[in-house]
Amino acid sequence: MAEAKEKQVVVIVDDEEMVLTSLSSFLSLETNYDVQTFLSAKEALNYIQNNNIDLVVSDYLMPEMDGISFLAEVKKVIPEVPRIILTGYADKENAIKAINDVGLYQYIEKPWDNDDLLIIFRNGLEKQKLMKKLKEKIGEINNAYGELDDLHKEILKTFI
Repeated sequence: MAEAKEKQVVVIVDDEEMVLTSLSSFLSLETNYDVQTFLSAKEALNYIQNNNIDLVVSDYLMPEMDGISFLAEVKKVIPEVPRIILTGYADKENAIKAINDVGLYQYIEKPWDNDDLLIIFRNGLEKQKLMKKLKEKIGEINNAYGELDDLHKEILKTFI
């Protein structure tokens, strides 16, 4: 029997309600993601600090906090989560410059292509899933190493 998969949580931040509605509706129809949308970067940050998320998407130009600053804050809270920026054509150059600064996973130009969007999200979420597995395995290896080290010390005590 297959185990139930937990829905992957995607956070989307944009100051335009129409963009949020469009993305949320599209993702609801095409995926089984748990999509959380926010008009405010500060509200989104609060949500991210208190919940597990798997992917975050932000508009580049927002009045309260620009997308690069927002994603930099997200990186501080959850460094391994894939971060994607939505950008208009005029903002493309600045978004590309920010890829290294913020460690962006990807940037998406407005207007976006729905098929490309799905591929980018699926790849980002797959990356997140693999990174979580890797982190778990590293933890298991470190625990096993600790147990072996303790056993080694016990053996040394017994025979020396």
